[in-house]
Amino acid sequence: MASEMAEAIRQLTQDKGISEDTVISTIESTIKAAYKRKFGSSNNCIVHFEDDFSDVSVYSRKVIVDGVYDPVTEIELEDALQLSDECEIGDELDILIDPKNFDRSAVQTGKQTAHQFLSESHKDSLMAEYKEKIGEIIIGYYQRERNGNIYVDLGKVEGILPARFQSPREVYHKTDRIKALVVDVKKTNSGLQLVLSRTDPEFVRAIIELEVPEIYDKTIEIHKIVREAGYRTKIAVTSNREDVDPVGACVGLKGVRIQAIIRELEGEKIDILKYDEDPQVFIKNALSPAQVSGIIVVDEEKRQALAIVPEDQLSLAIGKQGLNVRLANRLADWNIDIKTEDQYEDYDQVLQQSREKVANLFNDNVDDEVYEIENVADLPGIDSRIVELLTANNVTDIQSFMNAADNGSLVEIEGLSKEDIESVSELISQTVEFVEDDAEGDSLDTTDVEKNTTDSSDKEQKTDTESVQEEVEEEVYECPECGAPVTIDMTECPNCHIGLSFEYEDEE
Repeated sequence: MASEMAEAIRQLTQDKGISEDTVISTIESTIKAAYKRKFGSSNNCIVHFEDDFSDVSVYSRKVIVDGVYDPVTEIELEDALQLSDECEIGDELDILIDPKNFDRSAVQTGKQTAHQFLSESHKDSLMAEYKEKIGEIIIGYYQRERNGNIYVDLGKVEGILPARFQSPREVYHKTDRIKALVVDVKKTNSGLQLVLSRTDPEFVRAIIELEVPEIYDKTIEIHKIVREAGYRTKIAVTSNREDVDPVGACVGLKGVRIQAIIRELEGEKIDILKYDEDPQVFIKNALSPAQVSGIIVVDEEKRQALAIVPEDQLSLAIGKQGLNVRLANRLADWNIDIKTEDQYEDYDQVLQQSREKVANLFNDNVDDEVYEIENVADLPGIDSRIVELLTANNVTDIQSFMNAADNGSLVEIEGLSKEDIESVSELISQTVEFVEDDAEGDSLDTTDVEKNTTDSSDKEQKTDTESVQEEVEEEVYECPECGAPVTIDMTECPNCHIGLSFEYEDEE
């Protein structure tokens, strides 16, 4: 029996991968559970193993007393002396117990405890082993399918390939070989279960690392992988050595390496492209296999870009249902809009016109359009009530309003307040420019209202013409004797013939 126990311990350690200490602890827990079932408590149960595990002994530790209160943990001195001559009251005495004397229920309890303990120990051992395999490739065989989920035989444990982690291209049959990525490990009632995936971008990374040694030894690094499982995968790679082409190394001689990856993915399309720190170059590469004429950064802060492609490359750049440009957006982390060269020309014209409108709107140096107005009612923004009051008192044009304001007659108009007069005067000063153009220097009755659209050259030409006219015309004076008109070139008055002399005062 002893040898059978030692053999059982050895077999458990080999088959279940459980340590020897765990097996010993399990046997001890089993005996104590049976002991507790029989005596009601296992606090005084002592289990002792031989060094070679050839035998195990069970003891009941009791305290020697004079008058037993609890027979499970106490023993009378008289009974103790029959077992040992040297014992005294207060001493503890270990009494050998034969496990064969345990009743059936006690044995069954111990057996259940042992089974549960060994099962949990086995799960913990497997968990420690497979927890390190998360992110690695594992190979198993198709076992069964339920509700779209495929259960995979992995040897020691069972794997599950959920429907959401299966490529739409792939169909499996019983005993098919399945290669997948371990994404999670969890305990179940029956043991340990590994959650597998064939749609994760990291699955492609693991596959390509197996096929391309330069990636495994870090000569080439994968910058980013984006994937629409079953349809297309884009991989951006970069080289740590100038003499190694990252794309060529991944493709392999005559495409041998990339074809092996495509076969593993059941014919899924794969684009391998070179990563570049320049976003314009990287976006252009990300749109492969389409040929891109140019990339324009629309808004760098919002990461918006415009890709210009030839007409025959538009559908290829966008891809079926927008797949190619969608993956390019995710790969480059930019919002990419695609236009043909003709569409861009139209777009550029519209954009240029919009810029011109904005520039005109905010340009303070634009020359003003001039048109003539005479009446107060034509002033922009004039209050209609004020116009009615002025019209009723024959103050209709701007010049008459200015004259009435100067001589103070406006304040006599009933219903016209001082604030009304000031508001009209302010409106005139802001929008009206008076221009002199007669020989005597009197103000014109017409006025010029400025608006933001005319050519400045016309205004300058007009000003120059008025200046010349003023210089050409002679200044007219009155004779100090008779009041007849005289000019500066006369030496005597043509009316009273008095002598004339013109003196000029220096301007300070």
